[in-house]
Amino acid sequence: MEERNYIQGLFHGIKTLGIGLKTSIKVFFEHHETEQYPENRKTLTFSETNRFCLEMPHNENNEHKCIACGLCQMACPNDSITVTSEMVTTEDGKKKKQLVRYEYNIGQCMFCNLCVTACPQNAIRFNQDFENAVFDKSKLIMQLNRPGSKCVEKPKPAVAPKPAAPAAKPAAQVESENRNAASEVRGAASEIRGAASEKRDAVSETSETKKED
Repeated sequence: MEERNYIQGLFHGIKTLGIGLKTSIKVFFEHHETEQYPENRKTLTFSETNRFCLEMPHNENNEHKCIACGLCQMACPNDSITVTSEMVTTEDGKKKKQLVRYEYNIGQCMFCNLCVTACPQNAIRFNQDFENAVFDKSKLIMQLNRPGSKCVEKPKPAVAPKPAAPAAKPAAQVESENRNAASEVRGAASEIRGAASEKRDAVSETSETKKED
């Protein structure tokens, strides 16, 4: 009985070994693409959905889109974002928030993308920079806004030009129009007086008719 179990176990082991060898030989002859990192840094690409490090894009004038609203900081579940702002007075006398410092701690970030989704200005995004290993933890805290940068100012709406004042009429034309207007007024007054006189005559005739009756 023991010899029979031994033989069954031996055949089972040979069978499983054959299955493993079959899989290994199949994978060995398949085509594989191995990335030669770090030699291929210049040509290395990733999917657009990959998220490695948060950044704040700036234009050629050192301007960003952040309005220091703090929504990204409130949306972050790990408190990896700290937004420092101050109130300033604009040229037209209005007060608004201005970004002073935007700190991002990549050591606490879990790359959930909630901050990017919460931003109403599309001021932040994740880039493809994945080489962020350091020996000092303090270097994991980054300032995303550049020194001397400011928020992009929205273009002011164009003011429609005021219509030009109508040209002054010649004195002779004004005097003629005034005479015509006065003549029309006199004609209207004459018509009113005539209508009133006709009404009085009609009333008088009615009264005399009643007396005769």
